[in-house]
Amino acid sequence: MKTRVKRANRLSRRNNLGKILTVTCLLAIGTLPAIAQSNLKEGNNNFALYTKSKDFKYLEAARKFADEAYKTKRDSVSFRNILLRGLVYSTLAVVDSNRAQQYTADPADIGLSALRRLTNKSLNAEHGPEINYIKRSLANAYLIKANRAVTAANFEEAYHQYRKVDSISGSAIDVKHNLAVLSTKTGGNEDAIKRYQTFTGQRETSSPAYILELADLYRQKGDKRSRLNTLLTGREQFPKDKEILFVLINTYLANEAYSAIVPLVDEAIAHEPENVNLNYIAGYANEMEGNNAVAKAFYEKVINLDANNFEGNLELGLMYLREYIADPGDEEIQNKAQDYLLRANQIQPSEVRALKSLAVLYDQSGDIIQKERVNSILNQLTQ
Repeated sequence: MKTRVKRANRLSRRNNLGKILTVTCLLAIGTLPAIAQSNLKEGNNNFALYTKSKDFKYLEAARKFADEAYKTKRDSVSFRNILLRGLVYSTLAVVDSNRAQQYTADPADIGLSALRRLTNKSLNAEHGPEINYIKRSLANAYLIKANRAVTAANFEEAYHQYRKVDSISGSAIDVKHNLAVLSTKTGGNEDAIKRYQTFTGQRETSSPAYILELADLYRQKGDKRSRLNTLLTGREQFPKDKEILFVLINTYLANEAYSAIVPLVDEAIAHEPENVNLNYIAGYANEMEGNNAVAKAFYEKVINLDANNFEGNLELGLMYLREYIADPGDEEIQNKAQDYLLRANQIQPSEVRALKSLAVLYDQSGDIIQKERVNSILNQLTQ
């Protein structure tokens, strides 16, 4: 009888223990989501306090709760946990730009990873302001890194960081421009050309600086046609820009397209009336196009601006020399040719062009003594 009682008591205790264990397990299972929810709530509360006060202690607390709310596999797929993690770490990436705190990975990269996991379209729309905040913060964080890399002349790293900024910000033209500049510094001229083509293809994103930079890339490449077309596009987009006009004139000059220079020189000189080189180009282009009277006026202006300008004196001397050869009896023309050529020779005594021109002049005028003197000097220079 006693044995049956003892056995019954043991069974009763086992049943009670089983009930206790079952209740305990149920309580534990019910507590896990509650703890996660509490961490999420506290994390959001502390982050809100930080955004209001900018007190770093609240951001530290938000980070702690965000980490706690992200520990389990179940937590790590929760949209709101990921969102909090993105908010906190994207902020830390900017606020703690010197990385004074300890991290398992760079906070910018943690924030970017969180951003990429926010893929629920309906929830993304609902939390649009928070997601935009994460994007702005991350863009600023990578921009800080990029600028530091530029300062350190680490252009490849700067390009890498600006690529991240560009992928996040999407449409920031200054970032895209920096990528183009860095492409040229890292040997990626073709990439830079494509970027500048995109900028200059639309008036809204184009600028005189972009036009000139693209034109220079084509110059380096040796693509004369594309360089010229780029500058002509720039003239259409920015008809009053002085620098584009000047580069276009120099491009025509390099290509000996004097007929294209003549219609532009008055506009160019209006920008810089006392530019000696520009006045000389105007004179030379008009001379090549047969506009001799206009050419002389520009050369005379060159000499008025700079009496010791060799090219201006030489070109005027040569023009009058050709006129004298065509009409040997015109003493006034002879004297002008001699005056300008002698002046050119005084400015640069060993310059062969001036000496040869004087030799021709003296031969034409029959001045044998001066002709022999000049030829003697030429022989010494050419031996």
